[in-house]
Amino acid sequence: MSSTFASLSIRNYRIYAMGAIVSNVGTWMGRVAQDWVVLTELTDHSASALGIVTGLQFLPMLLLAPWTGAVADRFPKRLLLLVTQATLGLTALVGGVLVLTGTAQLWHFYVLALITGIAAAFDNPARQTFVSEMVPRHRLSNAVALNSASFNLGRLIGPGVAGLVIAGIGSGQALVVNSLTFVSVIIALLCLRTSEMTPAPRVTGRGTALEGLRYVRGRPDIVLVLVLIFVLGTFGMNFQLTIALMATQTFHKGAEEYGLLGSIMAIGSLAAALMAARRNEPRLRVLLMALVGFTLATTAASLAPTYTTFAIALIACGMTSLTAMTTANAMVQMRTEPMMRGRVMALYMAIFFGGTPLGAPVIGWIGDVLGARWTLGVGAIAVGITLVVVSFWLGRHENVEVTYSSQRRPRVRVLSTPTQDMPEAAR
Repeated sequence: MSSTFASLSIRNYRIYAMGAIVSNVGTWMGRVAQDWVVLTELTDHSASALGIVTGLQFLPMLLLAPWTGAVADRFPKRLLLLVTQATLGLTALVGGVLVLTGTAQLWHFYVLALITGIAAAFDNPARQTFVSEMVPRHRLSNAVALNSASFNLGRLIGPGVAGLVIAGIGSGQALVVNSLTFVSVIIALLCLRTSEMTPAPRVTGRGTALEGLRYVRGRPDIVLVLVLIFVLGTFGMNFQLTIALMATQTFHKGAEEYGLLGSIMAIGSLAAALMAARRNEPRLRVLLMALVGFTLATTAASLAPTYTTFAIALIACGMTSLTAMTTANAMVQMRTEPMMRGRVMALYMAIFFGGTPLGAPVIGWIGDVLGARWTLGVGAIAVGITLVVVSFWLGRHENVEVTYSSQRRPRVRVLSTPTQDMPEAAR
């Protein structure tokens, strides 16, 4: 089997991945349908309302991270995933029924977004670390990248299908279909062979959440990744909001064209995930180079004069952002001790997605006041400034030199003299 798909040779991971693909398609259908309902059926294209919905979905990840990570380390991850996936499917079904019966109100979607966020807060660290129980360590980076490929294959297919379903039979039906796709993950989890899994040692005792924070505080290499991923997640990764605003306000497009943009962006994300699957070890230089590319691509998207040029820029946005996310995710997982992995990944997810409750309402307000283009411009500016600061910090404090070369082919070089406090930080 090709090295790109090496993890699929493992039965348990193959079954899990098949269920996840179906669910990911439905999830992206649900996201597009939810945003369409909020923007066009419950409000008069209110960017602020959509920002609040997006923020409520991610707020629990920020507030509950100390507990959700401890739960992921303390309880069987497969059982935890069965509960969270069932909860997510149920909330999607309730939203669809409300729309279909004509009783949906904006506050309903606020509540459903919050419930979804709570379930996802427990689901994410368990799902992220569950991969390490299905595959050996030397396949972990590959499996993480294939998970991203599955997610973005769903993003490639889901939004386009959602646009067709919404235009053809309605947004409520799209939400109901999303709820049914969660069944595929539940079936896959039930079909796994526990005898072929290697569960991480379960944590007992008290104060485990604080131990996770102390562990990260003593790992500057992980802290550096978390800083970069926080800025990217808070100001740069608001595409659920920014694409909706650009499609409806700047280019005055309907549901089909809006859904198509998400699929077009996923082309770049899927390509990046498959390239990441071929890398055996995640490197800091890859992360930095991806963030440089993200800054340039997002700037181009914000300035795009037409719908077509905006769609083309989104491919580059998808490719660079996904490269950054998969590299950061694999770096943190592979450099964390197995007993600490759930708590550290909960903190990672809280910092990455938990920044959205801070950024999304602000981005929505910027969209209302300054226009849709600035919702993308703010992300490019924030990530760009952070890269400059991080480069200077690495040079002054960690004996790291960050250089850019344009000869033959552009690349970022990250050279370091490793220190005891920062193992392999500048690879």
